[in-house]
This record gives sequence, structure tokens and C-alpha cells, in this order.
Amino acid sequence: MKLLRFVLRLALVLPLIVFGLFCVGAVYPFLRPTSRAWLNRTWSRALMAACGLRVVFKGEPRLTGPVLMVANHVSWIDIFVLNSARATSFVAKSEIRGWPVIGWLVAGAGTLFIERGQRHAVHAMGESMQVRFKQGDAVGLFPEGTTSEGFDLLPFHASLFEPARSAAVEIQPVALRFLRDGKRDGFAAFIGEESLVANLWRVMGTTGLSVEVVFLPVLPARHADGSLPTRLELSHQARDAILEVLT
Repeated sequence: MKLLRFVLRLALVLPLIVFGLFCVGAVYPFLRPTSRAWLNRTWSRALMAACGLRVVFKGEPRLTGPVLMVANHVSWIDIFVLNSARATSFVAKSEIRGWPVIGWLVAGAGTLFIERGQRHAVHAMGESMQVRFKQGDAVGLFPEGTTSEGFDLLPFHASLFEPARSAAVEIQPVALRFLRDGKRDGFAAFIGEESLVANLWRVMGTTGLSVEVVFLPVLPARHADGSLPTRLELSHQARDAILEVLT
């Protein structure tokens, strides 16, 4: 039964992937930003449905203007789930660019890739994020720097909060809660040394998977006296808000 379910879902996913690659390579360059955003959002929703994942949105996402979306990180699924709400350019480790299919898709959709361990990388990434903010875009950040099972939070790296802080861009914490048959579960987590193929087999071969996307209140860009909070303050506030939902 699992094999049949996987094959049927794969039959839905493959045409979507082909269509997505075609759009990235041949259609996106000719579309206005609003049209690209709509296509990105619609395609992401279709992909999640084809994979058998039910996505439930809670709270009020910031749908217009520049914003830094800060979320916990569980799986490759996270990027597509969040793009289902608003087209978002994510900061991701450079290794993802080399992943078959998924890497090509997220690269074409405007993902910002960072070379981990390089001294200049954070500064260069900050400049790239600032460009996106000036364009009125949403930028997504997983400040844990790696994935987990989704029940708790690893410490946040605060350095990439700086581009939003210095530009007084609003920051919206987002909690991702994965469930299986209505109960919290780490079944979909993409962690450790597991291969992408193995994770796809597990996720697309099962039933009852869902993810709650909880958009939390936006963090104030300035204090009441008009001063800017520090990046550490912002990272702690975002982490505390997400942790309260996860635990």
C-alpha cells in the first residue's frame, strides 16, 4: 500500500516539478513581481497537496511590504509551506543548491545561498537581504542553522537579524508544528544523515501528515523611544515566541 501511495503521489509531483522548472527557466524572467509571487504561492500549495501534506495557517501573516520571516526548521518542506502563504526569498546553506530538483527549484525562486564557515559570507548575505527588503520582499530565515524534530528549539544565530534590525524592517516569528493523525510528530523531520530520497519515500508514502503554520505577532522594529533593539534582543524575542508555541 505504501508503494502504491508513493507511486500515485509521485505521478502528481513529477509534472509539477517539470512545470516549476519550466517556469523558473522560461517564464519568470517575463513576469512582473506580483505575477511571480502569485505563481510561486500557487505552485507551492499544489506541491504540498500532491505530496499528501495538509497545510493549516493560523494567525496573521504579513502579506505586504518588507518583512523578515523567522521560523523553526524541520524539513525541506518548510520552504514550500511558507511560500504557500507568501512568496519568500529564503536564506539557505549553499549545499542545498546542489540537491537534485529541490535545489534547482529553490534557486530559481530566488533563494539566497550562504557559504557557511566563510568570514565574508555573513556580510555579503546581509547586503543581499537589504536589497530584497528595499524591493519590498519577504525574506525567510531559519536561525537555528540546521533542522530538528520540531519539538524544541536549538539556539538562534543572531547575526542575520542585523540586516532587518538596521533597516527597521519588521520581523515576524513563525512556528511550524508537524502532526501525524492529529498528534505532534517528528515523522517528517529531515535530520541527521538521512538522504533526501529516503525522506521523500517516507513522507510521500504515508497518510495523515499535516503542518500548522502559526504566524505570531510582528516584533516592533523600534522601541517606544524610537531606538533600535539589538540583534540579540530580536533573536531572543523571536525564539521565545516560537518556543512558546512548540512546547
